[in-house]
Amino acid sequence: MLRMTPVALALSVCMLPQSAGAQATAASSEATLAPVKVKAGPDSPADAPPLYAGKQVAKGARLGALGNQDLMDTPFNITAYTAELIENQHARSIADVVANDPSVRFTTSNGHMYENFRIRGFDVNQNDVSIDGLFGLVPSGHVPLEFIERVEVFKGPSALFGGMAPSGAVGGTINLSPKRAGDDPLTRVSVGFQSGSQLGTSLDAGRRFGDDKAWGLRVNAAYSDGDTALDGQSKKREFISAALDYRGKPFKASLDTYYSKESFKGGTPAMFWFTTPGIPQAPDPSINQFPAAYGELESKAVIARADYEFYRGLSAFAGIGLMRHDFAGFINGTHVRSINATGTSKTSFTSGQRGYNENLASEAGLRANFDTAGIGHELVLHASGLEQESGSGSSISSPVFTTNIYNPSFQAMPALPVATPRTSETDLSSVALIDTLSFADDRVRLTVGLRNQQIKTTNYNATGKVTAQYDKSAVTPAVAIIVKPWGPAVSLYANYVEGLSKGDTVTTPTTATNYLHVFAPYKTEQKEAGVKWNAGSFAHTASLFEITRPMMIALGSSTAPTLSDDGEKRVRGLEWNTFGEVSRGLRLLGGATYTQGVQTKTAYGLNDGKTAVGAPRWQGNLGTEWDVPGIPGLTVSGRLIATTNQYLDAANTLRIPGWGQVDAGARYATVLEGRKLVLRLNIINLFDRHYYAGSFSDTTPIATLGLARSVSASATMDF
Repeated sequence: MLRMTPVALALSVCMLPQSAGAQATAASSEATLAPVKVKAGPDSPADAPPLYAGKQVAKGARLGALGNQDLMDTPFNITAYTAELIENQHARSIADVVANDPSVRFTTSNGHMYENFRIRGFDVNQNDVSIDGLFGLVPSGHVPLEFIERVEVFKGPSALFGGMAPSGAVGGTINLSPKRAGDDPLTRVSVGFQSGSQLGTSLDAGRRFGDDKAWGLRVNAAYSDGDTALDGQSKKREFISAALDYRGKPFKASLDTYYSKESFKGGTPAMFWFTTPGIPQAPDPSINQFPAAYGELESKAVIARADYEFYRGLSAFAGIGLMRHDFAGFINGTHVRSINATGTSKTSFTSGQRGYNENLASEAGLRANFDTAGIGHELVLHASGLEQESGSGSSISSPVFTTNIYNPSFQAMPALPVATPRTSETDLSSVALIDTLSFADDRVRLTVGLRNQQIKTTNYNATGKVTAQYDKSAVTPAVAIIVKPWGPAVSLYANYVEGLSKGDTVTTPTTATNYLHVFAPYKTEQKEAGVKWNAGSFAHTASLFEITRPMMIALGSSTAPTLSDDGEKRVRGLEWNTFGEVSRGLRLLGGATYTQGVQTKTAYGLNDGKTAVGAPRWQGNLGTEWDVPGIPGLTVSGRLIATTNQYLDAANTLRIPGWGQVDAGARYATVLEGRKLVLRLNIINLFDRHYYAGSFSDTTPIATLGLARSVSASATMDF
């Protein structure tokens, strides 16, 4: 079972109202600090930033332990996509939202049960998605967006601000902000349709109660069922969440809980593992490669948070959450394997899987805002913890069969494992000190900080015997500066930050001179400089960055090599992001990214200088919305997404071509019998292009498949 960390044990103390003893201590501290000028920002770090013009993004986002920060005061590239965008684009998953971002690409075939991403050329696992800054608590599989207010994309390593992400996430992280009840009562019902014959409905209800409406309750529920765009597949989704919050002074608190279940039968989207340079043409995404596949994902969680302001300029915060995820069926490894130039595979198989994950996440900290000698300080002391327990039965594989990606063979699913013994435990704990100093009437802001991270893992076999252990620590620094030389409309920024991921253990080959050696955590370095321009209703961010990540490579003799962590992957890039309302009724969202991903240090130098896997030179997104003149309430939209060619293997012998996709949509807002009604229609991949979308893995030549043309429609009414 999971064990409580010191951080988790301290949370109950941080969440309690101030005792008489604490009041005396606070009074004493206040007296001691009397000569120091104390200041507080206009808003609490827990307050959500307001919407930017066009309502597709927000004016700020959460920066880990620092809480919510204004975009123009943040020396990093951050974009916060809003609930309005989610609703208007019929976004069903995080992948649908980040399809608007030129620095992010989806690295799992569309429609697959799990979501993975690549940000700035580096893989970001779904485990690296946080909710209100806490990792390990989001629903596994497709995160239901009905209860999400913001999807925030942070680009670059972020270990300082929230602790190490469970899978490393050196290219960036994604944070989700849950919905809260607004001041006005809300009862919103939607019914919708999606390609195939998927029918669904959702409910969004919110109320505030008590004096000054201090108490709030937001309930979201969704249900859908029916056939999908994948031939023969049907999918069912069930979801419900409740968010209770209290916004008093000096105490604020929230309690979130959810239940999510997604099941499918009759097939699952596949990925494609190639072995020859002649990569066959991409198949129609509606072709079902594994028509007998079925599976089920179930997640449930509870998350509690609290903030207490002892006095103006000094506050404490804490959070704790528990999530349980169970899975069964053909979920992972849905690959058509060893495909030749004609699209034939002779080594594919299906497998039956069953397992679970149980995560306990916690954080606690102090914030102090004060001035000393004319220098403003926003000081944060932050501790975080994440305990993860995983278990699974040995997967049961079907016999190997021959198939073709254009004309698949049917293979029955094997039985599922019965038992799910514990297989691993991971404990991530850390403590950080971060200070943001402000000068020259807040025109210059300098952020400096250090985080000490402890990583412990233990692996078990089916009998419970320990088979491997890992216990290492590392310190990651960060320094960032933002300057506003011409006032608040322009921010120049630069940063140096380090990310962190677990170091490898030498397990193969067994003839290695340092077999079973455990490397220290890998430190990823980012150097970035950029400029932000807020034109009032239209904003731009331009970033120039370099990220280097260590890798394990072999040196010396090929028969008895010595493994080293001196390998390196480097990605340099230039990003441009833009959003807002360029003129009345015309909104833009998107940008472009140019990258050079290079393998700078490889095993025996064989691939030095070659292009990194899954690193296209160009990625671009441009979305538009136009309110049609003369027809009040009618809006039409379009989006273009493009990616140039990319390699699937380190030797650069397997390459997939570039691709482009056009999306279109329309919505009409009106009033029916005194109630607001919005009708929406969206078409993804309007021209039904069939293409390989990207690379699934840095180590195996597996390509993902883009989504077939998909149509969705909905009607939403407020009661």
